[in-house]
Amino acid sequence: MGELILRTAGKSELDAVLAFWQSAAENDSRPADTPAAIEALFVRDPEALILATAGDEIIGTIIAGWDGWRCHLYRLAVSPGHRRQGIGARLVAAAEERFRRLGGTRVDAMVLDANERAHGIWAAQGYRRQDDWSRWVKPLTPLPPGSSKE
Repeated sequence: MGELILRTAGKSELDAVLAFWQSAAENDSRPADTPAAIEALFVRDPEALILATAGDEIIGTIIAGWDGWRCHLYRLAVSPGHRRQGIGARLVAAAEERFRRLGGTRVDAMVLDANERAHGIWAAQGYRRQDDWSRWVKPLTPLPPGSSKE
């Protein structure tokens, strides 16, 4: 492995990130990520998607989402061939540093209950399961053509 670099993703890398998630991320039963969704993330907050790279290869990702009130972590993924080398911990630390710079005071991580491999990394970084909350979700249907997004 070449030198590990942590940096924000560039627009030209979004398709490569989607392909990386197909092999490195736990997807369970959730809908597949789409080019439109990752493009919207990039447009809204181009610094939210943090990559770990070695040379030209993406070997890890994390989304460090900041809504101006709370800090949210998504899509922590490390390439299977590079796991257990501290890359996930470095990605989490980089996301937390971003949140500190933005003024964040509390962070949560979205972790699938069935992804037991991931539970260890989060626990090792000081995160704990919050038993008194549940995540409630509702898929949104797209706006009709011609309607405003505002």
